[in-house]
Amino acid sequence: MSETPESPQRGRLWIAAIPVIAFAGLALMFWKGLSGNPSELPSALIGKPVPEFNLSAIQDLGPPGFDTAALKQGQVTLVNVWASWCGPCRIEHPMLMELSKRSDIRLYGLNYKDEPANALAFLETLGQPYAAAGADQAGRAAVDWGVYGVPETFVIDGQGFIRYKFIGPLSPDAITNVLNPEIEKARTPLAASGS
Repeated sequence: MSETPESPQRGRLWIAAIPVIAFAGLALMFWKGLSGNPSELPSALIGKPVPEFNLSAIQDLGPPGFDTAALKQGQVTLVNVWASWCGPCRIEHPMLMELSKRSDIRLYGLNYKDEPANALAFLETLGQPYAAAGADQAGRAAVDWGVYGVPETFVIDGQGFIRYKFIGPLSPDAITNVLNPEIEKARTPLAASGS
């Protein structure tokens, strides 16, 4: 009989605990989601054709602009999203200069929300690695590409399909252990690879 008075009290404790448990569960989910590696964020565009776009040159004195058709020329292409105001873009730039020397890939630049004069000065100061670099001052093309921020680098196969997206600045280690294997995978036609 002594258990009877405690039973309603226990029920009230459980009812009071439900919001605390729910809050703890939500907090754990948010913490887990925010503590992951941002370079591993999935992209809904992997395995899909590059979006339709047409970017003009940054300035007349710089490299030419490019469009969707330029990425369907039969060769693996890297599209690097960058800006002169981006600190990590300066850090990765020597790696882009090295990548530009390779004959097995083409390197294009998508200049994101930048002032043309600043973008051109950036390239004149640090070196011009791009076969083409288009200006996306309004950021509309970047939205179509699913860009989270700068820098980002996309691996595009010869048929114009997005095969991989690297988020963050490239490093020698990232090129060797991540980008080069993805470039090799992109040499295999999409239908044959099962992607």
